[in-house]
Amino acid sequence: MTDHEKSGGLPDTAVERYLERIGAARPERADAGALRELHLRHLLAVPFENLSIHLGEDIVLDEKALVDKVTVARRGGFCYELNTAFAALLRALGYRAELLQARVLGPDGRVGIPYDHMALLVEDADGGRWLADVGFGDHSRLPLAFGERGEQADTSGVFVIRDVPGTDGDLDVVRDGRPQYRLESRPRLLADFEAGAWYHRTSPESHFTRGVICSLLTEDGRVSIGGRKLYRTVPGERTERELGTEEELREAYRELFGIVLDELPAVPAAGEESRPNP
Repeated sequence: MTDHEKSGGLPDTAVERYLERIGAARPERADAGALRELHLRHLLAVPFENLSIHLGEDIVLDEKALVDKVTVARRGGFCYELNTAFAALLRALGYRAELLQARVLGPDGRVGIPYDHMALLVEDADGGRWLADVGFGDHSRLPLAFGERGEQADTSGVFVIRDVPGTDGDLDVVRDGRPQYRLESRPRLLADFEAGAWYHRTSPESHFTRGVICSLLTEDGRVSIGGRKLYRTVPGERTERELGTEEELREAYRELFGIVLDELPAVPAAGEESRPNP
């Protein structure tokens, strides 16, 4: 980690703006309880979205720029953006937060590209170590105990962090029996993720370039826009509705996600809905 990453370089004004954005009070201590609260409030307030790719906006892996995107522009982002910004907030509040690289595991068990995903290893004031991830779309609501190898119950499912035999400390993060991503335990620098971010915003093989997604956790489920369709999910039920006009689409972004768009993202011809991961 750089000295800036270790010290928590956000000014107080940025910290207060960030806390206001997610509806959280400044914690008295950087403990596990406060981390859980911050993690959940972030997921409920800041959408997972790839709109910048389809609006022709540049995605710069710079801590200040990404914090400003979340707090000033009141936007969301995908894993590199959201977890970088959240790590900056946590460091400013007294946590130690390190960037970890992961490769998403497909349904067939194949692993994605290196630096396919970013997650966080967070250490609290009492020495507890947690896997935090506010950038994987539909995932755990609360941080997972990093050293625990048994089942961890979460509102979103049952999670297990398991060692991968024959590797140098790699870990698989599993949800309800289905591997989600393979995580390296070695800390990385933000610059290490440049190639993965470039791939996902430019490659025709990336699901981010093939479809538009904006998705947010709600108290009772999840709400998402995929292309021009609105999806609402609650336990045991999923509904979808076509957003037929530009005004309907703008209003949905504004009312459901707090995103005001001067122009709408260009929806690829296939109209494919991106999965809300990673």
